[in-house]
Amino acid sequence: MRGGVVISSPDTTDGVAVELRGITKRFPGVVANRDIDIAVRRGTVHALVGENGAGKSTLMKILYGMQKPDEGTISINGERATLHSPADAIARGIGMVHQHFMLADNLTVLENTVLGAEGLHGIGGRARQRIMELSDAYQLGIRPDELVEDLGVADRQRVEILKALYRGARTLILDEPTAVLVPQEVDALFANLRELKAEGLTVVFISHKLGEVLSVADAITVIRRGTTVASVSPGETTPKQLAELMVGSELPTPETRESTVTDAPMLTAEGLRLSATDSDGVVRAVLDGVSFTIHKGEVLGIAGVEGNGQAELVEAVMGMRTPKDGTLTLDGADITRLATRGRREGGIGYIPEDRHRHALLLEAPLWENRILGHATEPPNAGGRLFGIPGLPRLLALRGARTDSARIVDAYDVRTPGIEVTAASLSGGNQQKFIVGREMSHRPKLLIAAHPTRGVDVGAQAQIWDQIRAARREGLAVLLISADLDELIGLSDTLRVMYRGRLVADADPATVTPQELGSAMTGTASGHLEHPDTPQDAAWGPASEEER
Repeated sequence: MRGGVVISSPDTTDGVAVELRGITKRFPGVVANRDIDIAVRRGTVHALVGENGAGKSTLMKILYGMQKPDEGTISINGERATLHSPADAIARGIGMVHQHFMLADNLTVLENTVLGAEGLHGIGGRARQRIMELSDAYQLGIRPDELVEDLGVADRQRVEILKALYRGARTLILDEPTAVLVPQEVDALFANLRELKAEGLTVVFISHKLGEVLSVADAITVIRRGTTVASVSPGETTPKQLAELMVGSELPTPETRESTVTDAPMLTAEGLRLSATDSDGVVRAVLDGVSFTIHKGEVLGIAGVEGNGQAELVEAVMGMRTPKDGTLTLDGADITRLATRGRREGGIGYIPEDRHRHALLLEAPLWENRILGHATEPPNAGGRLFGIPGLPRLLALRGARTDSARIVDAYDVRTPGIEVTAASLSGGNQQKFIVGREMSHRPKLLIAAHPTRGVDVGAQAQIWDQIRAARREGLAVLLISADLDELIGLSDTLRVMYRGRLVADADPATVTPQELGSAMTGTASGHLEHPDTPQDAAWGPASEEER
């Protein structure tokens, strides 16, 4: 034991579900994994932690047959295994839920679930019955006929978990499974994991939320710079010690103590209404009279379970969707009918919730990704075509390359260079590059949707510091996050969104994650206070006037 942390080699006794020995994986310019040793005991939750780029995802892709190791061996249930593809891993009872989901948007939940596994229960009634059995057993809330493109991030994650269970997974790899869940949902997931454990299933749990890791894991392996550095007993360590093992620093906090809020409005939304047609042809309101104001120097945090209108609100502010009713005003100018490019040029920065779908060209080099969303702005834009006013600007490729290198250096993006593809970076390093790109244009308003999802504690601290620094200079921020500690710590004002409406507000200085979670699930509204606080609107349904 060293400072409360047990440093040891993996346990190789009987009852090991998965054992990795001497795993090494090289890519051009980087060694992702180097001589990794891990043993995961059957019927346990084994957590894997490490900073972005430490090699966790590569290691799990090797275990899932998506990558082949250059060196080392894999044993499953005591038998040596050579995995050429995910099909080989699935056949041996390994299932994986990726941080970035592997779903076909234009197919239904049922079709996504049975795709590639039609031989198990067919594609009709028996498949539907099995899906609902699993959904009910693990409280997944699955709607088999819903199109995946209509689902929020949390529902997509549940579909991925269902897919793995449907295929008979006995060892389940979960990559950042709580990133989109409210506290009550996290508790329910952990209860389910304990049930899975009791039934002999094994879970490999990857997370950056170290408090959650300590609460659910039976064993923890720490990876740093591609190799295993510690086996940690959850009962004998703390989040601070884990953070120090991972990145050599203490666990950061999003808490913001000083107020920089001014009286000058930056973004005002008045009566935004937007409807959508679901898969059953029913028209429903996804934004129902949403009104708010964000002032210069203010962070407005929006809390809500995925799928309650947050994504549509972001798209309405960005000009990606046109509200049926309502107005948007940015720094005194009406932008209600302005195109997305005009809003970008007017000073809106955007960190999307899904970086792969909306922020990056994965197969393009980093310097090309620097241009995305800012093609008409310096340093990406040069002179006019033929020098004629009114014609499009030419791209300044040298400027994009130079600034990409600056972002990589300033935001500590771990990459061999700016010529590598975005896909070759870890998720956290992709996120740091996106934040650097958006902040480089000194926006007036930053829309930050889950800005630290899937990033390690060091990167979290850096992103939070960048937001705080810009906020002190007058930046207004619309912050949407599933990390309630992040929402409470960064926000100056908190609102709760439920079924397309802003139903509650809270003081970040006093509200707890549990109170926010209650409002997010519809059981509290109005102004959130502790239950013993004598205020009329503290708990219970709000009246129409209050809303």
